[in-house]
Amino acid sequence: MKQKLCVFIFVCIPFVVLGVLIPRSAEAQSDSARYVAHDELVTGRFYFSRKYTGLLVQDAGRGVELDYRPNTTLNMGIGATYRSFTLNLAYGFPFLNPDEGRGKTRYLDLQAHLYGRKSTIDLFGQFYNGFYLQPKGAGTNDSTYYVRPDLILREFGASYQYIFNHRRFSYRAAALQNEWQYRSAGTFLLGAEFFTGRTQADSSIYPVLLAGDSVPDVNRLRFIEFGPNFGYAYTLVLARRYFLTASLSISMDYNRTEYLDGSGGTLQQGLSPNSLFRVYAGYNSARSALTVTFTNSRVSLSSGETNSVSINTGNVRINYVRRFTAGPRLKRTLNRVLR
Repeated sequence: MKQKLCVFIFVCIPFVVLGVLIPRSAEAQSDSARYVAHDELVTGRFYFSRKYTGLLVQDAGRGVELDYRPNTTLNMGIGATYRSFTLNLAYGFPFLNPDEGRGKTRYLDLQAHLYGRKSTIDLFGQFYNGFYLQPKGAGTNDSTYYVRPDLILREFGASYQYIFNHRRFSYRAAALQNEWQYRSAGTFLLGAEFFTGRTQADSSIYPVLLAGDSVPDVNRLRFIEFGPNFGYAYTLVLARRYFLTASLSISMDYNRTEYLDGSGGTLQQGLSPNSLFRVYAGYNSARSALTVTFTNSRVSLSSGETNSVSINTGNVRINYVRRFTAGPRLKRTLNRVLR
């Protein structure tokens, strides 16, 4: 219990510290014909969420695809947003997470998605120990999951994007629900990103039953990559209250990856296409909202002619939101803290 609580507290730190980095003076004015900002209201939320970071190895030469996934928890939590500050608190209660034979994953997943009016910042810090292979039965002689408690993954990254049409398009309305976009609008996005990390296991990441006698000895890899990104986002609004927001960003990063085994390793470098995909859908109004959100970052590593390796990091959430007016004392306290 103490270990889980400690992880829970650290997961919240990015939202507490980084949520106040967007000063009010830097925020652009909105086009009131497209969306309304609820800066003077407190946006409270009750939500369910699941974070994940997985490793995907596709080896066409051997006819093998390894989809390693973590056994992360479904979390239930509460949160609030006031102006540029957001705090979310969640916990993976046992009754939401029955044991289904996927092994145990010890993880600390730090994701901060900061939505300003003119720009977005995405920060990633992934610490995962223990994975299972999807689908069930792959890599085993029976219908159980192939479990790798020795497989670890570490990933650190940051992405910045400028929102060109920020006067008409609102990421906050879809992601934070502290604004209400009631007319359709879209925008181009432009920015840059950086990622680095490693994976490691006690033995080859290839199961013997899948790769046979040609099992590669690779059990470690290290990578670093950086480059520009560009994309487009659009919000479709129906009857002023129902919306669907989707955005896709593509990057072409310079990547340097080392594949290591017990006797040495190989170095591969070149250009790697990455993507950042977001989808938000639901109901939004002046006082309440019900939304489903999905965010996925795909980081591709330099690979050979017949094989590829990628890391997928994401978050799936369901939010119920109510907005309310803060009392005089709470409002004075919040304004003093966020000044």
